Amino acid sequence: MFIIISLSKQSVCYGSEGIEVIHVGKGAEKMKKWIYIIIGILIVGFAGYYFLVPKSNQNNQQSMMQNRTATVQKGKFEVNVSGTGTVQPVTSQDILSPINNNAIAEVLVSAGESVKSGESLITFTDGSDPITAPADGVITTLAVTPGARVQAGGVVAHLTNYNTLKTVASIDELDIPKVQVGQTATIKVSALPDQTFTGKVTGVANEGTSTNGVSSFNVDVSIDNPQNLKVGMSTEADILTASKDNALYVPLDAEHSMNGQKFVILASGNSNQSQKGQQGQQGQQGQQGQQGQQGQGQNWSANRVTVKTGLANADYVEITQGLTEGQTVRLPNLAVSNPTTANGNSRGLMGGFGGIGGGGGQNRMNRGNGGGGGNFGGRSGN
Repeated sequence: MFIIISLSKQSVCYGSEGIEVIHVGKGAEKMKKWIYIIIGILIVGFAGYYFLVPKSNQNNQQSMMQNRTATVQKGKFEVNVSGTGTVQPVTSQDILSPINNNAIAEVLVSAGESVKSGESLITFTDGSDPITAPADGVITTLAVTPGARVQAGGVVAHLTNYNTLKTVASIDELDIPKVQVGQTATIKVSALPDQTFTGKVTGVANEGTSTNGVSSFNVDVSIDNPQNLKVGMSTEADILTASKDNALYVPLDAEHSMNGQKFVILASGNSNQSQKGQQGQQGQQGQQGQQGQQGQGQNWSANRVTVKTGLANADYVEITQGLTEGQTVRLPNLAVSNPTTANGNSRGLMGGFGGIGGGGGQNRMNRGNGGGGGNFGGRSGN
């Protein structure tokens, strides 16, 4: 193996056996000239690719900007609080002996047998009053036999009613102030995805449990007509905490705030606003974009409408003053990045208005407890 380096009219050959200088003719000089030309073309081509491709990507991203709008709607507005839990029996209790040191004469029921409230279950040899069923249900276990003696307060049996069921939903501490006894709920069961059950809040826990610094509270929701439900099935309950007819509302991200005032941006027929909005969106990457952002901010100011808000849920916010039904408001633009970028990143989304000064979209926190707790269901404000 050897390497040849061409220098003027001679070449230096580096080989395994030493260095040898070889004189070359005019043909070799022409070849050398063509090599220089080819190398120059490659350098120019690489430089052009390096500088042109990023600009092309920016143009592609700008062309994929999506200008979004929404119409002010009017109708029934509802706010729900959500929580996950399990199906449990409404009645599930131990049956205790009220009598001390009496011998049992007869056990009148067996495990798995259905009983009615007040029905005699156990009698005593001395003729004392029998132990009776405290409610309708099924005797799931028996702890005594004839001839045995019972102590006052001792467990003699357990009763469960599988016909009246409830779900115990875990609700986040931020949402629990909205939940009250008597509110209605819709319930979905994981094992029965095609069915929806209805219910009503029957109890709200006074004490919560904390997990990873987040507290949640148990809420009992009775289930109407719990057909096909089994104790232990997983559920998700949506509790209706507020409802209003003939309310005006817009998507949450249409609402913005600045200097303590809430506002929305009305859509305009001016076509170049869309173009300037795109420039403002891209402006975060350089001075040219910053100029576009400032120009955009001036245009948005002309279409800014101060509003007052009321109820809000996970998707929409009620507008109590400032808008009328049918008006069109702007939503933050979405910029869809290229499906695959140079560093292998996959497609993503960016949102925002270019140049609303310090306003921007109002940030909201949607917190769950990670272990089946309540999800963000809504808020109220003025």
